[in-house]
Amino acid sequence: MIMNDYINIPIPKQKRIALIAHDNKKQDLVNWVKENVDVLRKHFLCGTGTTARLIAEEVELPVRAYNSGPLGGDLQIGSRIVEGAIDMVIFFWDPLEAQPHDPDVKALLRIAAVYDIPLANNRATADFLLASTLMDGEYNRRIINYNKKIQDRLTELKEK
Repeated sequence: MIMNDYINIPIPKQKRIALIAHDNKKQDLVNWVKENVDVLRKHFLCGTGTTARLIAEEVELPVRAYNSGPLGGDLQIGSRIVEGAIDMVIFFWDPLEAQPHDPDVKALLRIAAVYDIPLANNRATADFLLASTLMDGEYNRRIINYNKKIQDRLTELKEK
């Protein structure tokens, strides 16, 4: 059996977008969503706790809410990435404020990288993502074929 080094997994035309913001950035994210409501309304939205609630109330968009970040919301979003249920993350994080759940945030960022998920951590990057021509169609993200990596390691061990 021949296995490729990478697996292509499609991101559909209608994206599943997670919206997350630290406390000092929540209003910035809400304002950004208001400015981009016409684009975002074409996609499925979810978010962590208060952020999801604020967007749903202030922008009147449907947003599936997970727990707040400190109560496991970042981990819930990460697990949804692993399950293939989230295609993109917009995360307005506050680099100047210590977060009690920083390990969870790092885990989310790591899993987004492992699964080749587009991730914006500030307004400029979020603007670039939404303005991309790739927002209007499918895109094949490339993730490492970990089954092949494991098989390669086993083969190397047997050869030693």
